[in-house]
Amino acid sequence: MDELDTGVPQTARIWNYWLGGTDNFAVDRQVGDQIRGAFPDIVDNARASRAFLVRAVTHVTRSGGLRQFLDVGAGLPTADNTHEVAQRVAPEARIVYVDNDPLVLAHARALLTSSPEGRTAFAQADGRDTGAVLAEAARTLDLDQPVALIMSGLLGHVTDDADATAMVRAYVEALAPGSYLIALDGSHSIEHAEAETIWNEQANPPYVLRGHAGFARFFDGLTLIEPGVTSAPLWRPADPGPQPLDVVCGVAIKMTA
Repeated sequence: MDELDTGVPQTARIWNYWLGGTDNFAVDRQVGDQIRGAFPDIVDNARASRAFLVRAVTHVTRSGGLRQFLDVGAGLPTADNTHEVAQRVAPEARIVYVDNDPLVLAHARALLTSSPEGRTAFAQADGRDTGAVLAEAARTLDLDQPVALIMSGLLGHVTDDADATAMVRAYVEALAPGSYLIALDGSHSIEHAEAETIWNEQANPPYVLRGHAGFARFFDGLTLIEPGVTSAPLWRPADPGPQPLDVVCGVAIKMTA
């Protein structure tokens, strides 16, 4: 098990800070403020990312009929966690959360609540270890049936493009036809690039920004649903007239084995 290091800023805790949570330390807030100074939209990005996930999970549950979710790189609990969103539509939904941050494990009880009809579970694992993650997921999910695979803010931490693509492929190939990939990451801009530099000099783990075209390659072989790869606020917005932000996302379905 990874040791909890309160002296090194961590992804889950910094995002928790930006989203208004309290599960973070002074070093996380310090780096979070530095990044926000270089890139003031980062808090809006964090909120837009969460709002996208709510809309995407609601869509695949209601319109896609999904009842199983594998949330890799789940981060710390916040408002509208995956199981809460899915089980509002389908109380019988099952969710497995995966993260390797020991603080996330410490707060796993908040994630492990569930409707009586459904089930949630937490696996402490590195999302890049697809075999271990899938083996743990199979304890709760039926991998012979469709699963919604969620990767929110995870792929940027796999800094080599080939490694990131191979990781996505390994997950997708293991899932049944009818499964979905829901993915989101920060995208490249001048301001965001300065924030990326601050992050990689001080926080852990490293993060790389990809443009829309690079991010879209993670969906190769899958069928994107409208509006395709786009900025998070523009993906099926709840309100008219949203403005794009430097956060890219997409939802796609695996049509064949």
